[in-house]
Amino acid sequence: SPRLLALGDAGYYGSMGGKPLNKPIVGIATTPNDKGYWLVASDGGIFAFGDATFLGSMGGSPLNQPIVGMAASPAGGYWLVAADGGIFSFGGATFHGSTGDMRLNQPVVGMAATADGGGYWLVASDGGVFAFGDAVFHGSTGALHLNAPITAIDPTPADSGYWLAASDGGVFALDAPFLGSLGGQGLTDIVGVAT
Repeated sequence: SPRLLALGDAGYYGSMGGKPLNKPIVGIATTPNDKGYWLVASDGGIFAFGDATFLGSMGGSPLNQPIVGMAASPAGGYWLVAADGGIFSFGGATFHGSTGDMRLNQPVVGMAATADGGGYWLVASDGGVFAFGDAVFHGSTGALHLNAPITAIDPTPADSGYWLAASDGGVFALDAPFLGSLGGQGLTDIVGVAT
């Protein structure tokens, strides 16, 4: 069963641990004041904790591809992203575009929002990055041979670049400072990155 651990000064507001789920949890996003969070399942089901408000979900709706991640909007609300790059917007999260109608080399595995919520980045498992709205493209690893697939993207605080994380702990800094990585350490299942 899914468990959520709050480490450091992160608040714990609840989890779905011990509760039956239709599909596994694949993403988390915090509210703008960090006093709550949403969890999303691969079927698009949303679970709200703390001051996070339920604003809708894709649970029970037919999807072309499963949901693989989510991001919160500072305007209140959230986006869900599917493996084909389809975007679903709820609350104050504005739709800025998607790759849902594009042929992708590899599936989308995650997303990150800009600080002002005026855009977002999608990242595919080959490190291909797609920028929408006011999100600026800072490069990708789409043309590189990777030792392990990319699993997440996280922007710098000023949106002047971003980091891509690979499942082996490798980190790619694109217009962002390189602060080290766990690549080559024998890891195989890193699934996220956050600043």
